Amino acid sequence: MRVLLIEDDASVAEYIVKGLRESGYQVEHAADGKTGLVKATTEQYDALIVDRMLPHVDGLTIIQTLRASNDSTPALILSALGEVDDRVKGLKAGGDDYLVKPFAFAELLARIEVILRRQEAGSAVTRLKVADLEMDLLAHKVSRAGQPFNLQPREYKLLEYLMRHAGQVVTRTMLLENVWDYHFDPQTNVIDVHISRLRQKIDKGFDKPLLNTVRGAGYMLDDSQ
Repeated sequence: MRVLLIEDDASVAEYIVKGLRESGYQVEHAADGKTGLVKATTEQYDALIVDRMLPHVDGLTIIQTLRASNDSTPALILSALGEVDDRVKGLKAGGDDYLVKPFAFAELLARIEVILRRQEAGSAVTRLKVADLEMDLLAHKVSRAGQPFNLQPREYKLLEYLMRHAGQVVTRTMLLENVWDYHFDPQTNVIDVHISRLRQKIDKGFDKPLLNTVRGAGYMLDDSQ
């Protein structure tokens, strides 16, 4: 799970980042509202933790901007303002939860888990589609332009991850952690081999390749090339 923390207090940010990483989350940190808004609108995260009072752009404006663009990424608001009216303003701005400072990390973690479960329950996906490539998650079938493919279990898992992150650069580290469950690089060509096999199956014989290598960065499944 990728979490974006937008928090200008360095000590609070360090405390949250350390705790979330120890709990298995991938965390990115932005120290001001402007940087946070750019990250939130240009990258994909599973959840946001947003301080209310931020330099340049305040937290409520960040969330309102995202909601106005139909971005429903779950957002937990952090604030020293704990009156009922303050909480109501935060929730009406589009926040999914509101946590008053100071707080115990265990409570923050529990609230993040709750809003993530709520999001998953409300957005169950059964079919993925990128251009004419389709994956039926219930039937466990893949096809392109109506032509079915037989994929090995690891190839299927790899393609599912790429399709869920279509249009984004997926790094080797992301693939190792999420497809192979490695939290280190074994220094083998296992990813290259599987990418090559997958490309042969989903792109060979089609005019437009979907699985692209982004030199020096990773891979991207996308139909804009």
